[in-house]
Amino acid sequence: MAYFWFKAFHLIGIVVWFAGLFYLVRLFVYHAEAAEQPEPAKTILKKQYEIMEKRLYHLITMPGMVVAVAMAIGLVSTEPDVLKDGWLHFKLLLVALLIIYHFYCGRIMKKLAADECKWTGQQFRALNEAPTILLVLIVLLAVFKQNLPLNATVFAVSGLIIAMVATIQLYAKKRRQDKIKLSGEMVQE
Repeated sequence: MAYFWFKAFHLIGIVVWFAGLFYLVRLFVYHAEAAEQPEPAKTILKKQYEIMEKRLYHLITMPGMVVAVAMAIGLVSTEPDVLKDGWLHFKLLLVALLIIYHFYCGRIMKKLAADECKWTGQQFRALNEAPTILLVLIVLLAVFKQNLPLNATVFAVSGLIIAMVATIQLYAKKRRQDKIKLSGEMVQE
């Protein structure tokens, strides 16, 4: 019975953690783009995003990570033989990368607050895709375990990465066109 409790709360922790990570970097996008606004909007927006980022990171994202990791340890304690499986070693490597990403986001948050981060909204949009790739790989490993079809996985993840890059580029192009169109309309007035 303990296995099911650990697994349920592990899944809850993962959902909360990833929701926090996805939204946190989206806030970084808005925070970076606030620098393009005229005063006083720039200062007001940046302060608001700092508050939102801190609350999200400390009250949602960090607890989600702690719950996910603690429950994973509980899961392994109910089935210690799983530690011998190669798929789990690779999954743990991916989780370690995700934890590094998590704390890197905390570092970026501090740099944004100190006005020391020079990343653009476009760069943050790209950074926001990293946990998606990790999530896909981690879930595939958890589901397929040692039966993961490697060729299909490489093909699917490569396609996902290409789609993400294309989407980010298309969105950037659309934003540039909208900005040009808006400035053209302002000139006509």
